[in-house]
Amino acid sequence: MANTQKKRCAIYTRKSVEEGLDMEFNSLDAQRLAAENYVASQSANGWICLPERYDDGGFSGGNLERPALKKLLDDAANGLVDIIVIYKLDRLSRSICDFAELSKKFDEWGVSFVSVTQEINTSTSSGRMMLNILMTFAQYEREIIAERIRDKMSASRKRGQWVGGSIPFGYFVKDRHLLPDEKSSEYIRLMFETFVEKKSARDVAHLLNIRGIKTRQGKDWTASHIYRILNNRTYIGEVAYKGGVYPGEHEALVDRTLWDSAQEILKTNAPVPRGRPAKERYSPLKGLIRCGHCDGAMGPTYSMRRGRQYNYYMCLKDSKRDIHTCPVKTIPAGDVEKAVVTQLGMLFYTPTFISMVATQLRTTIAEVRNALGNIGGFWDDLFPAERDRLLHLLVESVTVLETGITIKIKTAGMRGLIKEVQSAND
Repeated sequence: MANTQKKRCAIYTRKSVEEGLDMEFNSLDAQRLAAENYVASQSANGWICLPERYDDGGFSGGNLERPALKKLLDDAANGLVDIIVIYKLDRLSRSICDFAELSKKFDEWGVSFVSVTQEINTSTSSGRMMLNILMTFAQYEREIIAERIRDKMSASRKRGQWVGGSIPFGYFVKDRHLLPDEKSSEYIRLMFETFVEKKSARDVAHLLNIRGIKTRQGKDWTASHIYRILNNRTYIGEVAYKGGVYPGEHEALVDRTLWDSAQEILKTNAPVPRGRPAKERYSPLKGLIRCGHCDGAMGPTYSMRRGRQYNYYMCLKDSKRDIHTCPVKTIPAGDVEKAVVTQLGMLFYTPTFISMVATQLRTTIAEVRNALGNIGGFWDDLFPAERDRLLHLLVESVTVLETGITIKIKTAGMRGLIKEVQSAND
């Protein structure tokens, strides 16, 4: 006899780009129609489709910051949803760690999850196993695509091509090519010539300001603006990329002789460090930590007070602004590094994470629990350099917000960690 208990089904749809959403029947509509038909096929089991639409158009699946998804999770937490139905797994999330967290919440709320095209139903053990497998491949596919994009951009930069970013003053972009702007390119030559003559960036900025010449943002020039332009190799027709310099395909605005003269003056005017030099400190989160408010990297810095060195991570975008607006600005290095290590330790013991690791390594949950059982002692026994190495093995990024931090884990790095822990326990 069929189960006639009503099961309220919420349909969630997502599309990464906004293109095509203004069509009468778009991708979100197609996803919803397929899900509605699936729910209708389960009417004998008491499935009913909720009228509320949970549609996220123009939002990436790489994170959970989506308005419709947040509304869906709130309704599920409040007991208004029994089953979440989607067209395909990656519509909900492309991140294994994010999906692991969602799965944990679904279990707590007693909510099942169904993927129409992949025949996944988390109310069954086989459905949960298939979910873990498909999520692993979804994450792998996403990382492969990201690697291809990075490789393509790297190759393009090394060929001297323009691949986007902040457009240098004196140029404009047409058909993805940097072209000299007839008016502002003359100002670039004026800057270099005046600097060679006056040997002062402040004097160059003053000359531009009294002539009424503004920056691209319509602001007055400062010495820091001038220094950035004087050090930008774009103006001699080159492209600087990851420590290398490559011939650019764009036209130079300054000849080599004028450039070399400016560089010699810059070297002569370089400030001489004063006082006792700071102690060299390896910052384990360098290259991993980002400012969530400014969407940019954070870098190590320090201050000296009463002969003692205090280490921080600083929002690099905010440090370059004339007026500091970032609510994060700086964060104590020791505090954030300790928080990351603590969160990693907590992650190791979650049932969902242990299950995913067992699936990925093709081993049993018991073996994974045994390998991770002494992770605290294993971590404490490591030298600082080894801890730092493991952080880079496991952590993809650390995002700092005014309200806290978010850590994104490299699931592929767990394989190497498990082997090391097993070796330490043998």
